[in-house]
Amino acid sequence: MLRLSVAQIISNISDKIPFEAVSEDYSFYLKIESYTSYVCAAVHDGHQFRKSLWDNCLHSEYDRWYEEDPCTKEMVKSHPIVIAGADSRFEYDLNRPPEAAIYSDAWGKQLWKTPLSEQEHSRSLSKHYSFYEVVDALLFQLEKLHSRVIVFDMHSYNWKRWDREVPTWNLGTTNLDQKRFGNIIESWQKKLGGIQLPHQIKSDCLLNDTFQGNGYFLKHITAAFQNTLVLATEISKIYCDEYTGILFPEVVRRVELELKELIPLQAKEFQVSDL
Repeated sequence: MLRLSVAQIISNISDKIPFEAVSEDYSFYLKIESYTSYVCAAVHDGHQFRKSLWDNCLHSEYDRWYEEDPCTKEMVKSHPIVIAGADSRFEYDLNRPPEAAIYSDAWGKQLWKTPLSEQEHSRSLSKHYSFYEVVDALLFQLEKLHSRVIVFDMHSYNWKRWDREVPTWNLGTTNLDQKRFGNIIESWQKKLGGIQLPHQIKSDCLLNDTFQGNGYFLKHITAAFQNTLVLATEISKIYCDEYTGILFPEVVRRVELELKELIPLQAKEFQVSDL
């Protein structure tokens, strides 16, 4: 594991050097074992929250954890390319555009006792900018090496907050070209729906049922890279107790093992598909 500046990370990518690193400011993680045609991302996995914000924040650590996507990096850690946020979305949200990335309120509750200073605001936004610099460099390189690239954009959501039955898996596809990618989306939906989970947990998968795939990560990549498909893949938090914060490691591990098999199959299918 290395600690690298953004410039060093981008230089490694440009030279197609495999590496595993955290960014110099510890705001994100990137592993490249080989320059494959697919990427696994967990932009909301992070829980770090810089100390200069603690006293000004009205949300508790649990409040923040509840809205983050814990273990989503863990679920895809075995794949050759993994990029993940390390900071909490309450500091800045990598799945929102820069102008909306820093919350003033979150889920109906004011976030800050007093508005953030310009210095604190800029410090957070610089991390957001650096992350996307690296994302763009990575996908630019991968599109040069492969005819098409697929990004598995991993998220989780709190199923107990819904007042109706919701699926274990949700794919957000409203911002994707259905005519071009419809068969790949359907194939991924079937694979997720066939996963075997412990404790008789169901594994159904629906499209745009709880979330529609409106995140900035997907939109940014889709707009910037013509031959890259982003699959916004949400798992309900069946792998933890979202009310107590207790994680179920045996469920996380099963998800990881299932995705270890299914993600490469989907990536290969995408490469040979007739688009």
